[in-house]
This record gives sequence, structure tokens and C-alpha cells, in this order.
Amino acid sequence: MRKKDSDVQARLRLLVLVDESNVGSSVRTAGRGLDWLKLRDFLAGPNTGRDLIEMVVYAGLPPAIPTWQEERDKKNKFVHWLRSNGFMVVTKDGAPAEEGHYKANVDVMMAIDALELSIEMRPDVVILVTGDADFAYLAIKLRRHGIRVEVASVAANLGNLLKSAANDVIDLAQLFRTFEIKQVQDAPPQVSHRTQQEQPRRRPRFRPVATSPQAREG
Repeated sequence: MRKKDSDVQARLRLLVLVDESNVGSSVRTAGRGLDWLKLRDFLAGPNTGRDLIEMVVYAGLPPAIPTWQEERDKKNKFVHWLRSNGFMVVTKDGAPAEEGHYKANVDVMMAIDALELSIEMRPDVVILVTGDADFAYLAIKLRRHGIRVEVASVAANLGNLLKSAANDVIDLAQLFRTFEIKQVQDAPPQVSHRTQQEQPRRRPRFRPVATSPQAREG
């Protein structure tokens, strides 16, 4: 029993922070639907040898106006599913942009939380699930606090500054290939993969507002 207790104590404490629109865009570019449970297990499952403290997902919401109410309801349903499955979710209300688009940049919130949560929770490792080069300085700041920083992304979506600022890079390309193929003609996938489904009629789409690809969950 003592040996087992010692093994548990030796496991690294892990905090995962996810830029939802960034990783969602990468998955859609690969023609797949995002399986959040597989993503969590890949990054922080029992086979990783790490103990997950929290996996925090940062998501932008469509504007709280009648024009976007249908999209907002579906995004809130997705957020509810994430929370019901153990994810911590931080949301930000979007603002209308040009016709048919909205913007909801969560980068600042994610960066501030990363520092605060790291001080409060004292993880050994922080994984940033994003390819946005704007998070490069955050990675450096976390490393200055003695925290190992890993970036989870795909090569095509990973900024060079962020790549060089992290201790290591986790390539998600192979994981994405295990996700369900998504086609416009397909029937709506399970809610565990996505909550905003493709519909026959055209709907507004989420416009990117940062240097990295940003898109709504849909």
C-alpha cells in the first residue's frame, strides 16, 4: 500500500487550458467532428501518468440579440454538455461584426486565468490547447514560475513563436484522424461530438478575430 501511495504522489499535476474556437477550427479543417472526451483522455487520461486538476475550455458565445438567439441557444447547450461531463467552461459574449458574423475573442481571459490558476492550483504541467502565437509570452511567463508548458495543436495551425516558447509540442494530427468524419450531407453527429449541427439552410458563421483560425462550434 505504501508503494502505491508513493507512486500516486510522484504523478505530475496537470492543468489543461483550451482555446475552443482554435482547436475546433483545426478539427473542421481536417474534415472531422471534435470528440471532447477523446481529446481529454489523450491529453490527461490515466495512461499519461498525470493527474488532471482541471480542463478549462474558453468559448465565445453568439451575441445576446434576437438575430443570434438560435445559435446562442445551441452554443449554450454545447456548454452545458461540457460542464455536465466534468469540463470547466469560461464563456464570453460575442459582439456583432459585419453582416452574418460575430466576434468573441477569449485570448485575454485565457491568459489571465492561466496565470491565476497556476498560482492557486500549482500544477507541474500546463497544456495550452491552441496554435495561436499570441500565447507565446504566456508560455514564457508560466515557465518562469517553474511550470512545464506544452502546446497541443497541429503543425498547420501552430505559430512559430508559441512553438519555440513551449517546453514541448503535442501533435494532435494523429488524434484528429480518429475522430468521426464530418460531411455536409451527413446526418447530425452525436451531441458528444458537436452541438451546432449542419443544417440544409445557410446560417451565420463565426468570423475569426485573431491571427489564428477562429470559428464557431458548428
